[in-house]
Amino acid sequence: MATFTLPYELRFPAWDNQTLVYNLMFECASSTLKDFGLNPTNLGANIGMTAVLHTHNRRLDYHPHIHFVVPGGGVDKTRKQWKKKKGKYLFNAFALARVFRARFLEALNTAGLSTPHLPVEWVVDCTYVGKGLPSLKYLSRYLYRGVISENNIVANQNGHVTFKYVDSRTGETRYRTEKGENFLWLVLQHVLPKGFRRTRDYGFLHGNAKKLLSLVQLVLQVLIQACAPRSRPTFKCPKCQAPMQILAIGQSAWSSG
Repeated sequence: MATFTLPYELRFPAWDNQTLVYNLMFECASSTLKDFGLNPTNLGANIGMTAVLHTHNRRLDYHPHIHFVVPGGGVDKTRKQWKKKKGKYLFNAFALARVFRARFLEALNTAGLSTPHLPVEWVVDCTYVGKGLPSLKYLSRYLYRGVISENNIVANQNGHVTFKYVDSRTGETRYRTEKGENFLWLVLQHVLPKGFRRTRDYGFLHGNAKKLLSLVQLVLQVLIQACAPRSRPTFKCPKCQAPMQILAIGQSAWSSG
């Protein structure tokens, strides 16, 4: 799993131009990973990846970053073969950070956004997660439950809300108490712009790369079981419980409209 994070100095411009900045983050980070994968010294193949945008840390502070789940290999389209990454090392995180920084700042300048004084070193983290299932479970929690789980809210008294979170450095459970209005702001600041897609696929995992994905499945001898067709529900006779045949569907005379 590769994580691309914006430095603190860019959080205010990102908040003021969310759609633009978030799209540029996706574009620059994904292109950086693609080019590193195509580099013969790294892998020399087309990789696939799934990206998820997060705008908060565990304390619910504004902290935009993107997680990429990347398979440890890629497909060589010319030779029609799968190239597996040796060992548990994907790409050099420091080299990824330098390329990402250069591309993102160039994209901001092209878009006409002024940038403050920024640190030279940015943070990109590459972590080996085995078969990827732990990462998928970790990311899915944020996709389907929202910013904070209701179970993490431990108290709501005297106009103050207390919630718990796990410190990423120490692994200890900590608590944060805020006024009710401040807590609502912590949650609402992470609402994405209308229509924005926070999950995106790239490479052979993209929706328009079905032929390339079929090639990957063929090379790796992956057998996909066909989904069994679902039977249509039947209406049973209230007396004999036998299935009834639908002849026509009509609208009641007393229905509205």
